[in-house]
Amino acid sequence: MTMAESKVKKWGNSLGIIIPKDIVKIEEVNEGDIIKVDIIKEKKISGFGIFKGAPPYKEEEEGHEEFW
Repeated sequence: MTMAESKVKKWGNSLGIIIPKDIVKIEEVNEGDIIKVDIIKEKKISGFGIFKGAPPYKEEEEGHEEFW
């Protein structure tokens, strides 16, 4: 079993994925083969608002001179 990432694209009235060429070669996938696909949707993370509700930044007191 080989893991790959692929972007879902519109294909007519359906959605489709492309199997990368190197995976096709490794797994010896041919047209007409029946394969199984595990779908694991990744969550999109936006950098804006990521710390919404977090406590305000507090500057640490000096005392870590041994690290400098």
